Amino acid sequence: MLLSVKSDQVRLSISQQIAEIVTFLLLSYVGFELELYINEDSEEDSSEDEAPGEMDFLRNLFSSALGLGSGTGEKVLDELTLDGVAKYMLSGKCEHSAGIPDFRSPGTGLYANLQKYNLPNPEAIFQIDYFKQHPEPFFALAKELYPGQFKPTICHYFMKLLKDKGLLKRCYTQNIDTLERVAGLEGNDLIEAHGTFYTSHCVSFCCRKEYSLDWMKEKIFADEIPKCEKCSSLVKPDIVFFGENLPVRFFTSMKMDFPRCDLLIVMGTSLQVQPFASLVSKVSRNCPRLLINMEKTGQADPMLGMLGFGGGMDFDSDKAYRDVAQISTCDDGCLALADLLGWKPVLYGLMSEMGTRESDSDSYHKDSRLDSDSSPKDSRLDLDSWSETREHYESLAHLLHTLF
Repeated sequence: MLLSVKSDQVRLSISQQIAEIVTFLLLSYVGFELELYINEDSEEDSSEDEAPGEMDFLRNLFSSALGLGSGTGEKVLDELTLDGVAKYMLSGKCEHSAGIPDFRSPGTGLYANLQKYNLPNPEAIFQIDYFKQHPEPFFALAKELYPGQFKPTICHYFMKLLKDKGLLKRCYTQNIDTLERVAGLEGNDLIEAHGTFYTSHCVSFCCRKEYSLDWMKEKIFADEIPKCEKCSSLVKPDIVFFGENLPVRFFTSMKMDFPRCDLLIVMGTSLQVQPFASLVSKVSRNCPRLLINMEKTGQADPMLGMLGFGGGMDFDSDKAYRDVAQISTCDDGCLALADLLGWKPVLYGLMSEMGTRESDSDSYHKDSRLDSDSSPKDSRLDLDSWSETREHYESLAHLLHTLF
């Protein structure tokens, strides 16, 4: 899967229109070890290993944008449906509602609690400069929205199942709620583009002492502003605030992962915001791509392709040969795919083993046919309806992803 198809669920509720959830999953060939492409003992220059994937991406970009070549790729799926994806996964060619509130809605307790801080704007809570001067609003919000209050859903456990079966190469996510980790994924399985609450660090450049999730939780629920035990500076969770760069690991890993992706699964995202939007075009031309979302997104745009942002996905044209759109919530899509793969009993067992909420059991055991009116609640929000501009996206995306 495209590094982990891991995204979160998508809902149409007001709160879900606040946060962008993106998750990519990569499936590797059966038996394909991570060491084959990241070998610490190898003395070869990594640039040699990256070159084929980078050159393939550039060739595909120009041939697609300029209309060169045949224009139609070799058919890689028996049929462009979820069933076709399931058959592909079983063929041997692939080897891997949480109740989040909307604090920006007037009338909610969170909104009222934040009003007393006289914020210049809601996004100020997540601006690094404002945080360093006025950390109180952020930690007040963090107490109300602490990750421990929410539980993984079907989507998260499906990713864990892919990992257990040796199919998950990586999960790229913009979520910061640590639910992927709660579901059983480990640090090496994840690229947390917007950071995580799993660890925290002292903000002092000269110190940078690390603190655990439990340490931060204790401070937050004691209504204390976390201060470094070594130098007394402020301690901040390792989430990416406005004004901070994405983790270096995001950029270094994608160069290695995507050229070696055998199946890319994208869940719960509009595919309109960079740098995630262009990731779908970094896999090879023979890599099938599955989108699980409430609507078709990320379709090819000739102009954007000319500018280097990738050619996008093609679900419906006469030239379509590898892209599949599953129109549903992410939970429903994962459940349907698990059913087609014959994995549903194992998925249920995994959720039970990992301590899934008893109240969700009916949702997990419902008929696998997708029904938007009866779909379980998702733990993610959709940010694109707020703004299509990069600035507003970054603002609201982080903002929402800080909404656990």
